[in-house]
Amino acid sequence: MADLDDHPPFSAASGAVGALEPPEPPPQPLDETARARAILAAQPVLEGHTELPALLDPEDLPPARAAEAGAQFWSLHVDSDDGAIGTLRRLDTIRALVAACPDDLRLAHSTSEMAHARNCGRVAALLGPVGWTALGGSAATLRAYHALGVRAVNLTRFDRFAREAVREMNRIGLAVDLSGADQDTVRKVLAVTRAPALVTRCAPDALPDDVLRLLGENGAVCMVPVGDDAAATADLLDRVRDGAGPASTGLSRLTAPATGYVPLFAELLRRGWPARDLVGLAHGNATRALRESEFLSRTNRIRPVAA
Repeated sequence: MADLDDHPPFSAASGAVGALEPPEPPPQPLDETARARAILAAQPVLEGHTELPALLDPEDLPPARAAEAGAQFWSLHVDSDDGAIGTLRRLDTIRALVAACPDDLRLAHSTSEMAHARNCGRVAALLGPVGWTALGGSAATLRAYHALGVRAVNLTRFDRFAREAVREMNRIGLAVDLSGADQDTVRKVLAVTRAPALVTRCAPDALPDDVLRLLGENGAVCMVPVGDDAAATADLLDRVRDGAGPASTGLSRLTAPATGYVPLFAELLRRGWPARDLVGLAHGNATRALRESEFLSRTNRIRPVAA
């Protein structure tokens, strides 16, 4: 029987099988910038207002955009003197632009097509909003724009035709854009529409508290332009979030596409915005509003067409 004293000391035995390594330190939490990048990589932005470039250079297509953009509303606004003809020309130009960039852009006429474009690695191009003067006071023109793929119309005044137009837009699935409308027009439209409105170029400082509250109750989305000062833009979004609710926040466009949305999202994370509200801000809220318009249209297809 071996003597106990013949066993090597514990330290020697440990060396024979390999010294114990110290445990790895716990991973450090991501900073706000890294978290913002991660959110935007998974949840690309739906921009509410993209202007057609003044010069379409075939050598510089597609047009510059933020890397985090996943869908864009392409504005069909023209000078009031250009009317429907100018709008149709712009629509034709946008279609040609998308066709010239098949690896980057894809036309989308619905939220499902928008999601499909994103899944294919393309930026979804949504047509609209059309300017109010381009309707010519005709519901037939409104329906023609819809048949051509337009998905939003900008309403800037409220009269008898506007009331009927809002109802027709609800029926066929066109989103009502209230950008540039005065406070009384916003209130009157929200009293008529059954679908969520959009404000694709929102100036929250110009909206009183009661109007923000009405927009929130409607499920509308206030899409705020993103400037160079992330803190200033965050202040505007805080106002929308406090007045209308987190489900009413959205993004309009960037003044500097090369900068992207990361600085803004990092600033909002520092202010305590939870990830779910940032997902809504990026695209979830606007997608929900468009989807509700589509659903309302499907339920109203048997209603008679307005004259």
